[in-house]
Amino acid sequence: MSGGRTMRIGLVGVGMFGGDVHLRTYADLVRNGIAPYLGRLAMDEHARSFAGIRFELRAVAARSEESAQRAADTFHAWTGNRPDSFFGDTPWETMLDAFPDLDILAVATPDHLHAPPALHALNRGVHVILEKPMTLRMSEADEILNAARSNGRIVGMDMHKRYDPDHLRIFSALTEQIGQPLFGRAVLEEPLEVSTKTFKWAAQSDPFSYVGVHWTDLFIHYWRVKPRSVFAVGQKVKLIGEYNIDAYDAVQVSVLFDNGAHVQFNNHWILPPDFEGPVNQESEILGSRGKIESDSQYRGLRYFIEGEGTRTANTHMTRQIQRADGSETTVGYGKDSLIACAAAVARHRFNGETIRSLKGTYSDGEDGRLSVAVVEAARETRDLNFRHFKDGRGTPATALLNEEGILIYDPIGGNRRVYGGKI
Repeated sequence: MSGGRTMRIGLVGVGMFGGDVHLRTYADLVRNGIAPYLGRLAMDEHARSFAGIRFELRAVAARSEESAQRAADTFHAWTGNRPDSFFGDTPWETMLDAFPDLDILAVATPDHLHAPPALHALNRGVHVILEKPMTLRMSEADEILNAARSNGRIVGMDMHKRYDPDHLRIFSALTEQIGQPLFGRAVLEEPLEVSTKTFKWAAQSDPFSYVGVHWTDLFIHYWRVKPRSVFAVGQKVKLIGEYNIDAYDAVQVSVLFDNGAHVQFNNHWILPPDFEGPVNQESEILGSRGKIESDSQYRGLRYFIEGEGTRTANTHMTRQIQRADGSETTVGYGKDSLIACAAAVARHRFNGETIRSLKGTYSDGEDGRLSVAVVEAARETRDLNFRHFKDGRGTPATALLNEEGILIYDPIGGNRRVYGGKI
């Protein structure tokens, strides 16, 4: 690994999230180091000792040359430093050949393409920060975790909803006061532009796999539970009919956890362009002694502008604050998750803390794997139920998740095991 107190980062994937939140976060690390941001994570005791750590974004990579160079130019405009740019089908390979001393490879590629760059980096001895979901298949998630263990590397996940101040209050204080959890509901709805324009790969994923895992991670992490039963259905109307995109408009997933609580996750990516917010999101949790409701879309800031209608803004996620010199820094829980992962790598490298001892200080791959189990079980039952319903046979398929893997119960087509490892 690299010498001195310098951490070198490479970024693969510079689309909607990689080219914005990831890139801005690494720009702040390059300019200011990590110390200024540790207080938000209750890691302020490390601020003095980590104040001298330098960060470098050595390289950015994308499928197209234009995207990679645009990201490099943007970063240069923000920081005065221009990372090298790589492009092609497997640009992470040429990136790591050129910079074998990278400390972290951040992976923000499309959902179905997370595993190849992550595995390549881990097997080269490089820590990894993965955009959610970890992968879409348990076999890939296991391969990533096995590579991390074999090489003694960290796999961090960008599960930023853990760091939302409302969720921190809900799960760190309020859920303990409402008694035994009984059921919950979590909604996250994305704009139509995401599935039709921003992403060219909507057919390779679905709205639950893309954003529903934020919510599954919340319950898995804070409740310390495992998913045990999964049922899912989905609808294909708008994207296939109006845009010729063979993808699900919406997906609803019901999960029963091992604490007995049932949570329904509702996701879609067809919000009309004139909806007032960037997304729509809310949740509710019923316990034996009370209930919690959270409207994460309407945070209290609403404005009306002639010709533009009503708008709401989530200033908690990310917001830009102008410095005295006119440049901007980013604050918000969208950035906190990435900082926590970088801090884990720094603590491991410079303080000699073991990866196991760092458990719970960042969103790690082991938690991410449990959400992948839900994603795979949901995908299998959703597709079966979609076909059965279309043929007039109802929606009978469900999934059992346990120590023996994922078993799909299908009274029509027959039961089958889609994954054979421990959940």
